[in-house]
Amino acid sequence: MAFEYAIALTGGIATGKSSTTAMFMLYGFKFIDADKIAHALLDAHAHRIGEIFGQEYLSEGKVNRKKLGGLIFGNPQKKKELENFLHPLIYKAIEQEAIHLDGFKKPYIIDIPLFFETSRYPIAQSIVVYATKAQQLERLIKREGFTTQEALNRIDAQMDIEAKKQKATYIIDNSRDIKHLQRECERVKEEILEAFHL
Repeated sequence: MAFEYAIALTGGIATGKSSTTAMFMLYGFKFIDADKIAHALLDAHAHRIGEIFGQEYLSEGKVNRKKLGGLIFGNPQKKKELENFLHPLIYKAIEQEAIHLDGFKKPYIIDIPLFFETSRYPIAQSIVVYATKAQQLERLIKREGFTTQEALNRIDAQMDIEAKKQKATYIIDNSRDIKHLQRECERVKEEILEAFHL
């Protein structure tokens, strides 16, 4: 059965999921990246994306993700269209990888940014990487060069980080420095191993 040993890793945009993942990989956890799968599927189905949204969202046969992002994050209907096409494909690809990883009978992590929003994945345990909304905004503007409005559109397209925090099995607080993040990851790693009797 897929997802038996899975733990969903989620949070908000720019809360520090990548840094958290890197630390858990150092602890030996296997990992499935939903974003990476989504990007590969976007390129594999670039022709279809062009048909749905227009050829101007393609560049040299690939999807121009930044341009497409600009469209969908400001347009709930277009966002829904993309999700309706892409999410079933992403789910199937993740499920295949999950079946393989369940064979090791050890907990593994699936990074699913929209885990709570879609309610699609039958995964019992979740980690939420937390930072305040103000920190998300500051990090996004600095990291991606977005305007304040562009950054807010992306943050507001996801469930509020405080609401995600309420739903989490484990919370990793990334509102301070890297040393604090390391301590948080260490703590949660021990809690996971205990929960799985390892």
